[in-house]
Amino acid sequence: MSALICGSFAFDNVMVFPDKFKNHILPDKTHMINVSFLVPEMRRSFGGCAGNIAYNLKLLGGSPLPMATVGNDFAEYRAWFEKHGISTKHVKEKSDSYTAQAFITTDMDDNQITAFHPGAMGYAHENSVTDAKGVKIGIISPDGRDGMILHAREFVEAGIPFIFDPGQAMPMFDGDDLKAFIDQATWVTVNDYEAEMMYERTGLSPHDIAERVEAFIVTQGSKGSHIYTKKHRIEIPCAKAAELSDPTGCGDAYRAGLLYGLMHDLDWDTTGRIASLIGAIKIESHGPQNHRFSRKEFGERYAREFGHTLATF
Repeated sequence: MSALICGSFAFDNVMVFPDKFKNHILPDKTHMINVSFLVPEMRRSFGGCAGNIAYNLKLLGGSPLPMATVGNDFAEYRAWFEKHGISTKHVKEKSDSYTAQAFITTDMDDNQITAFHPGAMGYAHENSVTDAKGVKIGIISPDGRDGMILHAREFVEAGIPFIFDPGQAMPMFDGDDLKAFIDQATWVTVNDYEAEMMYERTGLSPHDIAERVEAFIVTQGSKGSHIYTKKHRIEIPCAKAAELSDPTGCGDAYRAGLLYGLMHDLDWDTTGRIASLIGAIKIESHGPQNHRFSRKEFGERYAREFGHTLATF
């Protein structure tokens, strides 16, 4: 079974500010911000939501099929995915564009300020869900606006259940747009900040959203996550990380865990814990795709963390 992962590929330029943003931003001057952060540490990584989700799902033993539009600078990234056995069949290159670029500055409180150049993402609508064969489940993660709208409709028409993950694309959609996505999706996932934005724009509560889908998942960082179903709110604990190196890509790792659980018909308690654990493993490494583990190692760590074994590992 393949999971079609619609979204972005990007190069993440991650900079670490060895202080806290709050020490340099004056609350009474936010209408005229002119601030510069000295960032002595910088690294360039493979990223983008579709790329990160696909990478993590592959580590778990799933079969990811990413669908994205990229630029003329994608060759190194394509070679990276081919090295890891991840198909790039539905990754379309645009010769007159750059691959999306994220410029992320993280402070000592794990707060982030990001500037994002979408580049070739704007052509996402040139890809079609119908081009992918053997797909049983999908996810729509942040991508070009037209592409996200098209792919949601195509998933519905093809009868393929999918997760709606608006992420950083949330500002592109008003309340009616978001309601339309919710009504088309099988599952919806957001972080706690995005959840508040979704409630404000749609006028829906978490329980209202859960009534429209099979599950509404809200991640809360170190506080764990909530999975709302029509009848229950399931509390998922935050898995313990050995060290907190870099939060970039943790949400995408979590979403890969959701896909894995759904693809194997696991219950929500187990699915949420798989997602929580892979997020914790990711945060221990710098960059979105520099962590490694075998399925055996993951299963053993899951058992230590949560006190029971995983039948699928």
